[in-house]
Amino acid sequence: MNNDFLKIVDLALAEDLGAGDVSASLLPDEQVSATIVCRESAVICGIELAQLAFKTLDSDLKITWQVKDGELVNSNQILAVLSGSSRAIISAERVALNFLQTLSAVATQTKLLSDKIIHTKAQLLDTRKTLPGLRLAQKYAVKCAGGVNHRLGLYDCIMLKENHIAAFGGIAKAVKKAVESYPELDLIVEVETLDQLTEVLALNGVTRVLCDNFSHQALIQAVQMSDGKLPIEASGNIDMDTLVATAETGVDFISTGSITKNIQAIDLSLRFS
Repeated sequence: MNNDFLKIVDLALAEDLGAGDVSASLLPDEQVSATIVCRESAVICGIELAQLAFKTLDSDLKITWQVKDGELVNSNQILAVLSGSSRAIISAERVALNFLQTLSAVATQTKLLSDKIIHTKAQLLDTRKTLPGLRLAQKYAVKCAGGVNHRLGLYDCIMLKENHIAAFGGIAKAVKKAVESYPELDLIVEVETLDQLTEVLALNGVTRVLCDNFSHQALIQAVQMSDGKLPIEASGNIDMDTLVATAETGVDFISTGSITKNIQAIDLSLRFS
């Protein structure tokens, strides 16, 4: 069991249940069967979170999953069969489906975009543009669908962006301070021009360069200038229309917040048998 997921589920249940589910309390508390159905084609993700929601309210509840995280399903396909307390199933339903439909949306979008650039060497990265409280879950969904995780937060990787660089008075000073202070951490430096890229390539201790809002021609030049010395990440204004052309410039990574924030929940339903 993922303890981080358990914390998320507990918070979600507390938010929804409050002092108790008054609607469910009207039901006869009897054993029932139910199914979860996906109403559209999707890449499923969030099974552990959904299961935790149900099992937290009824530890004896039985769930038989017909799919696994990362699996593509068809419209009207049954995802799971449940057997347990009618009140527990009803009370946990919304929280469980919220996790499933949101994480499946992330996985589906990630799979869609990853497949579009599979003919290139570029890998699709997520960002920190996640729903509050759901970062670990959303980043798990990205990995399930073939994407790659960027830094998890502000603690596991140094990323020097325009404001950091401005505060230090230049890239070289910022990089020097970062390497001296946290030599064990990866260091990513964001650049906005090819001149800045030239400066970064001459420095030691940098792990990757992020080219922010570069044109496609500028990205091609950036790849040529780096010549394998440092991986090149492209970011900024990456969408369905620009993704493939960006990947075909030869960059190593493409980061986009769209796979975690510009998503549409997958249509799911739960019905008693």
